[in-house]
Formats: sequence, C-alpha cells, structure tokens
Amino acid sequence: MIDHDNAAPPSTLIDVARHAGVSPSTVSRILNGTAKVSEDKRTAVMAAIEKMHFAPNQMAQGLKKGRSMTIGIVVQDISSPFFDETLRGVDDGLKGTGYASVIVSGHWNAVEETERIRLLLARKVDGIILLSGHLGDDTILQFANQRPIVSTGRELRTKSALGFKLDNENGAFMAVRHLVELGHRRIAFVTGPSHHRDADERLIGYKRALAESDIAYDDKLVVGGDFHESGGLLAVNHLFETNQQFTAVFAANDLSAYGVRLCLYRKGIRVPDDISLVGFDDLPGSSYTTPPLTTIRQPLYDMGRIATNALLALINGEPVMAQIPPLELVVRETTRRVR
Repeated sequence: MIDHDNAAPPSTLIDVARHAGVSPSTVSRILNGTAKVSEDKRTAVMAAIEKMHFAPNQMAQGLKKGRSMTIGIVVQDISSPFFDETLRGVDDGLKGTGYASVIVSGHWNAVEETERIRLLLARKVDGIILLSGHLGDDTILQFANQRPIVSTGRELRTKSALGFKLDNENGAFMAVRHLVELGHRRIAFVTGPSHHRDADERLIGYKRALAESDIAYDDKLVVGGDFHESGGLLAVNHLFETNQQFTAVFAANDLSAYGVRLCLYRKGIRVPDDISLVGFDDLPGSSYTTPPLTTIRQPLYDMGRIATNALLALINGEPVMAQIPPLELVVRETTRRVR
C-alpha cells in the first residue's frame, strides 16, 4: 500500500541539474535538443533523468513553443464502429506525445464539417485530422493555411495538408471476383449513400468485376443503401418484393451486410447455403456474426495511427512517411461455391 502523504515529491529540472552537476539551463537545452554540450555532460543528464524518474512538463514545453498540445479530430458518425476502430489508432498514436484530442462530428454534412473545423481552429488546436467527409479539397487547403490538416478518403500533399485514400474500387472488385470465382453470376449489390465518394468507387469496382467476367450489368440488382444496418435490410427486402433472382449479395459495408443477414434470416434463407454474402470494412464484430462474415478488410486502426503520425510530422515541420496497407479479402463462412 502506497503512503501518499509521505510519498516523495516529483523530481524537478533543478533536482536533475544538481544531480548531474550542470546548470538547469543546460538540462533544459538538452531536453529541447538545442544544447551543444560534451557527450559526458549529456550522458550525466540522461542518467540523472532516468534515476530520478523525471518527467518534463510537456504542456509547459508546448506553451513555450506557442502550441496548445491538442489536436482536433472530425469524425462523421461517433456511434459507428468504423470510426471507433480508427479513433483507437489515433489514441494509440498520441500516447507519449503529450498531445490530447478534441473530437467533434461532421454528420456527413459539408456545412457541419466546416463549422466544426472553425470551432477547432478557434480553440487553437495545433492540427486537425479529418476522417472522411464531404468537404472539397479546395476548402481543406484553405483551412490548412491556418493549421496542418490530415484527411482520409482523398489524395492531397502540400506542406500543410496531407490526404490519403484506400483503393475502394479495387476492394469492391476483389469482393465480386471472389463471388464470381465461386460460380455466382446473379450478384446483387447494396450500395452506400448516393454522392458518397467511397460508395461511388465501390459501385465502379462492382461494375468492373462484372464486365471483366463477361457478366451483364443488371441495374435491378443494384439497390440503394445508406451504410447502416436498416438500409441493408430494406434493400434486400426490396429485391425480394420485386422478385429478383440472385445467389449472392455484395454489401457496400459491413453494417449493411449485417442488415442483409437479418433480412435473409427472417425469410428462412440460409447463408451461405442458399445465398452468399460479402461485406466491406472488416469491423471487429464481423468475425463474430452467425456465420462469420466474408469481407474486405480496411486497415482502420492503421489509418488512425498513420494519420496521427503524419499530422504530428506536419506540425513539427518534419518529412511525412505515410504508407497505408492495402485492402485485402478476408474469406470466412458466408460465401460458398454455387451448387
């Protein structure tokens, strides 16, 4: 049991200086990387820091540099497990940096995204991570003139703005080709929201996979969804109401696939015995559905960490090294060969 009343007070910079036999200003310059001192002095200071468990006040150091030591994060749906996994990567990327995050939601609305970014800038954040969204590149570049911005879902590269995106088209292509290779030719597609960049690219990938497999595109098999479970359920229900014939469903994201699965279950249709199903995202829950979902894995956690590292590099004026892992097909138990 720790006796907090008698616990030793935390070591100070002056304590470290006294123990190392140098001036406090020398310790400060070594910590800031600006001191030109002998290797013996540097070694003595670092040994004193380790022995005395000295932790510099990173907030105070940030204030001296004119920084708030906070970054803003704009998500689109704080209730979505998609953003949960990405935010976990952001949080781990900030560990040990002294930075804290302020999270706001843009609700897939360009006007709200603009308002939230202005709010974060008013709070003097040192930089912003924009996770997807509807803002145009020109608008983002204008905001980046005030603070560095890293955005997912687009391609940007300037001194103060970086954008990186995943190959949604090729991911959808892989999903549909997997179904084609299992013998499916009547493949329904539950899309994402209209005019949504990721959803549009996945539709293009769906069409390309059909074309390269010499399968005619049938717009009656393409039903609008909204990236939510209810949208997937309603979309497949519409296919049945209009008497469409299909042996497989490709859903534009995993949440839609969950809704598709529920609709099929309620109709007594077995997955994958009667109809195969593929999603897109590989959310944490997708390996625990019944049966576990075949899907396209997005590196959601990695995107969060990489976006954070990239933003911190922009803030510090350092070179940005950002390489996103590719999408991959994860075959589980919701797809099978056509009998």
